[in-house]
Amino acid sequence: MNPVASASLVAVALGFGLWAGVLIGRSISRRPATRPDVRRGPTLAELLQRTFRTTGSGLAVLSGSGEVVLHNRRAAELGVVRAGRPDPRAWAACRRVLDGVVATDVVDLAPLEARGRQPAAVMATVQGLGDGFTLVEAADMSESVRLEATRRDFVANVSHELKTPVGAVGLLAEAVLDSKDDPETVERFASKILRESTRLGHLVTELIALSRLTGAEALPDLEEVEVDEVVSEALGRSRLSAESARIDVTVDEPSGITVDGDRTLLVTALSNLLENAIAYSPPDASVSVSRTVEDGWVEVSVTDRGIGIAPEHQVRVFERFFRVDPARSRATGGTGLGLAIVKHVLANHGGEVRLWSRPGTGSTFTMRLPAARPVAGDRDPAGASGVGGV
Repeated sequence: MNPVASASLVAVALGFGLWAGVLIGRSISRRPATRPDVRRGPTLAELLQRTFRTTGSGLAVLSGSGEVVLHNRRAAELGVVRAGRPDPRAWAACRRVLDGVVATDVVDLAPLEARGRQPAAVMATVQGLGDGFTLVEAADMSESVRLEATRRDFVANVSHELKTPVGAVGLLAEAVLDSKDDPETVERFASKILRESTRLGHLVTELIALSRLTGAEALPDLEEVEVDEVVSEALGRSRLSAESARIDVTVDEPSGITVDGDRTLLVTALSNLLENAIAYSPPDASVSVSRTVEDGWVEVSVTDRGIGIAPEHQVRVFERFFRVDPARSRATGGTGLGLAIVKHVLANHGGEVRLWSRPGTGSTFTMRLPAARPVAGDRDPAGASGVGGV
């Protein structure tokens, strides 16, 4: 319900509650004094007070002189009322309503100064109640503001990421035309065009996948999936990259573990972790994959002995387009979306992805999923996450 409609309902409820309270008071005063006390339910006025106190919106009733007649705790939390006085911006909006300038007024009550954990964005609606009284209803809009900022950043990042390969392809195509009489130069530029177009194709594919995972599109019906098959297929997808980078990928023994999920998405998530581990490992290094079950959770871990991730970057590696080393990522054809896709795949399966890393030592990314059924003789997870052996 929008703030204006909600404020209207509260205003009507206040008027109806006061009217009901008067009628109930008259009814009680007319009762015979000798009538025995009978247990009764809450009056309309009492129900109104409960609603006023427990609503998620900040509500405050102001008099014509700017005094706070009534307010709930949420109004104080949102900064509508402070030390018994109304926020100056809220009172200014109330005066406009009382003066008849507007029927209802919407005012931004964003905090005037930093106040710890208080909401960063507060919007309030002011409506007249008659007889010189006004109702201020405020709502915390911090999440909406954050999501809008995230959307703007995402659009800006996508525009930038798409512009780079598209621009490169255009320039390279012009170079090919200018060098049409030089087969060697044409071949060199053509190979670069192929590389940029491939990168562009990967970026578009991953953007579509990420859009489906974070949007309203529902996942397919989940089915029982063999984790061993997911590992095998992901290894197959990453084999060429590992051979090109001279990376040795080792895998533990088959486990027979199953999870409820979408096989294609789980293979994509594990492939992204493997590609990431290969890209950030030095030549002739090794990457390991391990599986285990612990307390009803299936864990599939990918461990590399690469450059590692600094602590200040570890909280951001799952953000879209974030790259610890942008130059290295571009050189390997990375889009900056792989780990974001992993995060959303696991979240949509009721799981999570965990990270352990130490600069100069390596990293371990662990996919955690609810097990489809109990597995007899759960293996000792020690070392299975890869942390102890890094």
